[in-house]
Amino acid sequence: MFVYMYIREVVKVKKLITCLVLMASLVLSACQVNQPASPPVNPVEVPAENSVGMPIDEPVKEPVKEPNQEPIQLPDEDQQAASPEEFANLVVHALKNQDMNQFSQSVHPSKGVRFTPYSYVQSTDLTFSSQQIAVIMSDSTLYHWGEYDGSGDPLDLTFADYFARFIYDQDYAQPEQISTNQRLGQGNSIDNSAQFYPNATIIEYHFSGFDPQYEGMDWRSLRIVLEQYNGQWFVVGIIHDEWTT
Repeated sequence: MFVYMYIREVVKVKKLITCLVLMASLVLSACQVNQPASPPVNPVEVPAENSVGMPIDEPVKEPVKEPNQEPIQLPDEDQQAASPEEFANLVVHALKNQDMNQFSQSVHPSKGVRFTPYSYVQSTDLTFSSQQIAVIMSDSTLYHWGEYDGSGDPLDLTFADYFARFIYDQDYAQPEQISTNQRLGQGNSIDNSAQFYPNATIIEYHFSGFDPQYEGMDWRSLRIVLEQYNGQWFVVGIIHDEWTT
C-alpha cells in the first residue's frame, strides 16, 4: 500500500514538472517572437516640401510671363531722369533706326499714339497702342490716314509707306532747329496741337527748306507730343507738318 502511494506521488510530481517545463517553453517562445531579429534601422529623413513640390530651403522660381502681355516701358531711371527734350530725342533716334520695338516702349500706356499727317490734329486721326506699334512695320494693312493735301485723294497707305512719307521723311535726328511748345514751320494749315493736347509738351524738329528755287516752301517739321503718366514721359502724338495749299 505504501509503495502504491509512493508511486502515485512520484507520478504527480513528474506531471507537475512536465507542466512547469511546458509553461516555461511557452514563455520563452513568446519572448523570442517579440524580440527583433536585428537592430532597427533609423528612418531616412526626407526634407519637407512646399506647395510646388520643392524643398523648403530652395527658392521658388517665378513663372515665365508670356511676351507682350503688358505694355512695354522704358527703364524708369531713363524716363525719370530725362527732360522732355531728352526723351523726345530718344524717340526720334528710335524712329531714325526704324526700331519700332524701342519706339513702342515710349507710347502712352492708355492713350496710345495718334498720327497726324498734316498740321491740323483731328480725333479721327489713327491711334495705335504700344503693342500694335511693336509689330506694325510688317503689317500689310492699308490704313486710311485722311486725305492728301491739294488733291483731296484718300490717303490710304500701309504703316511702312506712311512712315516713309509722313513720319521720317527727313533726317529729324539732325534738324536745323528744335523748339519746345513753339511752332517753327509756318504754312497755310492751322496748328491746333496746343489746343488738342492741352497738357502736353510738344518738341518740334524743323528744316527750313532744301531747294533754293522753292524759297522755303519745301520746309518740313516733325512734332513729338509728350505727356506725363505716373511721373514718366510718354508719346501721345506724332505730327508731320509741311507747306500746304
